[in-house]
Amino acid sequence: MNSPPPDAAELLRVEDLKVHFPIERGIVRRKQVGVVKAVDGVSFSVRRGETLGLVGESGCGKSTTALAVLRMQPVTAGRIHFEGQDITAQDRSTGSFRRRMQMVYQDPYGSLDPRMKVADIVGEPLVVHRVCASKAEYRERVAELLATVGLLPAMAERYPHEFSGGQRQRIAIARALSLQPSLVICDEPVSALDVSIQAQVVNVLMELQQRLGLSYLFVAHDLAVVRHISHRVAVMYLGRVVEIASRDELFDRPLHPYTQALLSAVPVADPEAEAARPRQVITGEVPSVMNPPSGCTFHTRCPRAMEVCKRESPPLVELGPGRATACHLHPAVIPIRPEAVAA
Repeated sequence: MNSPPPDAAELLRVEDLKVHFPIERGIVRRKQVGVVKAVDGVSFSVRRGETLGLVGESGCGKSTTALAVLRMQPVTAGRIHFEGQDITAQDRSTGSFRRRMQMVYQDPYGSLDPRMKVADIVGEPLVVHRVCASKAEYRERVAELLATVGLLPAMAERYPHEFSGGQRQRIAIARALSLQPSLVICDEPVSALDVSIQAQVVNVLMELQQRLGLSYLFVAHDLAVVRHISHRVAVMYLGRVVEIASRDELFDRPLHPYTQALLSAVPVADPEAEAARPRQVITGEVPSVMNPPSGCTFHTRCPRAMEVCKRESPPLVELGPGRATACHLHPAVIPIRPEAVAA
């Protein structure tokens, strides 16, 4: 996999992003009694031509972060800069960024309208944004998009139920590419597919990236897939990023205890190597986002927790070029700047 040039321009920068959901009670008079901090101070950046993998346990805030970046989820605090513009307050239906940022959803069975033909599904964004001047141009563009993802143009007259799961996800990718975006957010795009089909879809995404210069924010929990497609990886736990590093650095030398435990849980095909490698098992349950622990939110499950971890929440700090972690085991003097992890 080719890496983006080291001087590639920054496409997306997220600064201290927070998405909180109020908890209300009462029938006649609603009263807020608490808050769910689904995303609580997330910062990262994505360069042009780069794939940033966003990983973590279910419920850690990965998908909420993706929806907030797309402005499909209201932002409580923080800033989202896309192609040099602050889009935090822009309306998602009329904002100038809408054509340049698209999404591929997790479920290829639920994300496609079963009553629409493939030609209408792929071409709907062209109609909404009035891209094509004639029907002939519209049909030509739809056929081109289907060919781009490895489907025959004749398939445009079929309905979604006539396709396999992998083919449906290719249709969803074609739809996402219809407006020629610069950023595609992939929210678990292969988790609902058979293992034999996952590699095909991932290879399609990588080929399109090289051919079209796309950038991906790739949300997933399958670390094998993330390692295959990502240039850099950000690890989330309970609404916060706990480590960011290049793919090779993260998998070869993880720093945060949570990252170490995640990688330890990935099985190795070699039985001897699997038996010899050290294991780190996380005990306990994931804390409730309605009542998170004080200090470092991971300290209740961390095997290396110290007294300071219970009192103070560690900031995300830069430890080297493109390398950052939020852990008292790896202190630094200066908290990380979001743009610093683009390198």
